[in-house]
Amino acid sequence: MAQGKTGKINYRCPQCLFRTIDYDLLYDRDADQYYCRRCNWEGDEMAILALYRVYKQQYPDMLKRWTVEAILAKDEEAGATGNAPNTMPS
Repeated sequence: MAQGKTGKINYRCPQCLFRTIDYDLLYDRDADQYYCRRCNWEGDEMAILALYRVYKQQYPDMLKRWTVEAILAKDEEAGATGNAPNTMPS
């Protein structure tokens, strides 16, 4: 395999990203694909973007800024409906 270089866009390894590891992908021009030196994942740009979509679906509120008031209001709302996440069953 030729010496890997970073591609046009600096992608993160989707396989490592699911395990909360931030690792850059390298680009192989001969094979026209990206690969990870850490976990040996390899794929083209479309595979990366597809896995990024799955990752974003798992964390829909990742970019939302949560305030203490919003969290408390959400907990009170869940407690009123009986779905309180922080209560122990009796």
